[in-house]
Amino acid sequence: MTVHLTTPVSELWKVGKVTAERLKNLGIETVLDLLLYYPFRYDDFSQTVAIKDLRPDMAVTVKGEITHIANKKSPRKRTSITEATVQDDIGDTISCVWFNQPYLTQNIPPGTQIALSGTPEFGYHNTLQFTSPQYEKIFSQKSIHTGRLVPIYGSTSNLTQKQIRFLIQTAMEAVSEITEWIPEKTRKDFKLIGRQEALKEIHFPTDTPSLQQAEQRLKFEELFLLQLRSQHIRNQSQKRAAKKILFHEKEIKKFVTSLPFELTQDQRKSSWTIIQDCEKETPMNRLLEGDVGSGKTVVAALAMLNCALSNAQAVLMAPTEIVARQHFQSFTELLSNKKSSDVPIALLTRSEHRLSVKNKAFTKQEVIDAIGDGTAKIIIGTHALIQESVSFSDIRLTIIDEQHRFGVDQRKTLKNKTDGIPPHFLSMTATPIPRSLALTVYGDLDISVIKEMPKDRKPVITSVVHPGDQNTTYEFIRANTKNGKQTFVICPLIEESDTLGVTSATQEYEKLSKEIFPEYTVGLLHGKLKPIDKQKIQEKFASGVIDILVATSVVEVGVNVPNATIMMIEGSERFGLSQLHQFRGRVGRGKDQSHCFLLTESYSPETKNRLQALVQTHNGFELSQIDLEQRGPGDLYGNRQSGLPTLRIASLTDTHLIEQTQKAAQQLFKQDPTLRKFKKLKNLLEEFEKKVHLE
Repeated sequence: MTVHLTTPVSELWKVGKVTAERLKNLGIETVLDLLLYYPFRYDDFSQTVAIKDLRPDMAVTVKGEITHIANKKSPRKRTSITEATVQDDIGDTISCVWFNQPYLTQNIPPGTQIALSGTPEFGYHNTLQFTSPQYEKIFSQKSIHTGRLVPIYGSTSNLTQKQIRFLIQTAMEAVSEITEWIPEKTRKDFKLIGRQEALKEIHFPTDTPSLQQAEQRLKFEELFLLQLRSQHIRNQSQKRAAKKILFHEKEIKKFVTSLPFELTQDQRKSSWTIIQDCEKETPMNRLLEGDVGSGKTVVAALAMLNCALSNAQAVLMAPTEIVARQHFQSFTELLSNKKSSDVPIALLTRSEHRLSVKNKAFTKQEVIDAIGDGTAKIIIGTHALIQESVSFSDIRLTIIDEQHRFGVDQRKTLKNKTDGIPPHFLSMTATPIPRSLALTVYGDLDISVIKEMPKDRKPVITSVVHPGDQNTTYEFIRANTKNGKQTFVICPLIEESDTLGVTSATQEYEKLSKEIFPEYTVGLLHGKLKPIDKQKIQEKFASGVIDILVATSVVEVGVNVPNATIMMIEGSERFGLSQLHQFRGRVGRGKDQSHCFLLTESYSPETKNRLQALVQTHNGFELSQIDLEQRGPGDLYGNRQSGLPTLRIASLTDTHLIEQTQKAAQQLFKQDPTLRKFKKLKNLLEEFEKKVHLE
C-alpha cells in the first residue's frame, strides 16, 4: 500500500487493533503523528569493531554469524534465558544473553548474519558477553537498530523500541509530502536545513553534526510558531484604540513624597513606564514582575491613583480573598497619606464588600452600585468582579495580580467588561520569571522588572534541617516566641487525595499545639476552611493573638505579617524552589533578622543540591531559572493557565534560540504585518491558535 501523511497507523503493515490502541495512548493515530514523535535520546553504536578488540563498557557494534542459539530455564520462576554465540569473519566469538525472548531461536537461528549493538560486560567465567543487546539481521538495506546513532523513544511497556523504529521507517515513505512553511529568507538567515531533511535526520541521523542540524531546525520551528503567535497578538492589540490616562504630575508627586518610605529606582522606573504607556491611545499590555517584597503594590497604587484622578476607574483582580483584602488595606493606608481629595476604594469578594468611607457600612448591593455608577474609582476584588451582576462605569486600567493563577478566559472577561474600548492592561507577578519563559509565555507583553529590594530589608537566613536537628529548631522558635515574635509553619501534601494539604497541616497542628509548644497559641489555616474562618485566623495572626501559624500553601501569597520572623517548612523537598522562595518571602518584612528552616527527611544528592541553592541564593530570578531547568514550565506556571502548548522537542531553557526566533518573528511581521505573502504560514498560525485555545 502507498503510505500518506493522513494514513491511519492502524492500516500499516503489522499493526493490529492492540498495537493501534497502544500507539493511540502515545498520541499517535496517523503517519504524520509518527513522523512528529521525536526520540528523546540516542544510543551511539556507530563504532563497529572486531570481537577481539572489544573492551568492557564500550558502546559498540559487532557483526558476525550466529553459530549456536538455545533456550534454557532460569532458576527464577517464569524466566527464560536465550544464549547465543556469534562468530565474526576472523573466527573470534562472543556470547550473548537475552531474557524472556524464547522466540529468538526461531528469528535468528544458526547461520544468520547479524549485527549486535550494546555494551559488553564480564559474565560467567569472567569472559566478556553481551547482555540483552540490540540485534539486526544484516541485509542490503541500511540498518536502523544497530551500527549507528540509534533513536530511543518514550514508550510504554507494551511497545518495543524496535516496533516504533520499524513503524517510523515505514512512515518515512510519506516524508516527501511534508511541506516547508518557514520562509526561505528566514531559513537562510538562521542557517536552517529543510523540514523534510530534518525529519529524516532526527529519527535516523547520518552522524552527530546532521543530528544537531535537525534538532536546531525542529526546535526553531516550534519556538518560532510561539513567537509568531505572540507578535500577532501584540499587533492585533496595537490596532485597537484605548482611552488616554493623562499624567497628573502635581498630585502624583505629592503622593510619592507623602509615602513613609523612599521608592527604589526600579519602582520609579516601572511607575514612569506604566504612566507613559497609559498616556497612549493604544492599550498598554505590560507585565510587572518583581521578587517577593520588592514593592509592586505601591507601583500599582500609583498607577491606579493616576487613573482615578482622571475621573476614570482602575480595577485590580487578586487570586484569593486574603490577597484582595490585603491590597484593599494597603491601598487605603497608602492613599490616606495623599493629603488631597479622597479617592473612593471598593472591595468586592465572595464574602466581603467594603467602601473606603469612614464610619459607614454598606450592603453588598450598595458596593456593586458604587462600582456601576462610577462612585468607586479604585476597585479591588477577586473572581466576584467578573460576575454578570457586576458592571463598571469607565474602566481605563485593569490590573491582574499573580496572572498565572487565572485562566485565560477569566482575564479576558475582566478586560472585556468595558464599553467596547479596551482598557490599559497590567499583569503583576511575585514569581520571578526566567527570561526564556517570559519571551514565550508572555511574549505578547512588554515587561517591567523590579529587582531592587527596599533598603532596610535584610536577607532571610536559610538553613536545611534534618530530623536529628529538629529539636534545636524548636528551641530556636521557642526563644523567638518568648521575645514576642511569630512563626509560620508550612506543611505539604502527604497524599494525592489530600488536595489541599489538610491532613498534614492538621497533624502538625496537633503535634505543635499539644506536644511541642503547649504554652503558646498555635493556629491552623488551610484551604478547606470557610472564608470567614480564614479571615479570622489571619487577623488573629496579624494582631499577634496567634504565636505560631500552621498552614498549607494558602499562605504562598498574601499573608503579610511584619512581626513574623521565622518560616519553618515541613517536607521542603516536596516543594519547588520558586514556591519555597515564595514561602520564605512571607518573613523578613520587618526590621528584625528573619530565618527560614527547610525541614527534610531526604538525604539524596538531588534534594541536597536543590535546597542548598535556596540557602545560598536570595535572588528569585536565579532560583526560578534553576526551577525551570529542574521541573519545566508546566509545573511552574501551568501550561493551561499560560496558553503554552506542550513542546515536542524544544526546551524553554534555551534562551539564545528563543531570542533568535523572537527576532525572526519580529522581522517577518515588520516585512508583512498581515502575513498576506505567506499564506501557508498564516493558515498554520490560525490552526495553532485554535489548538492553543483548546488546550
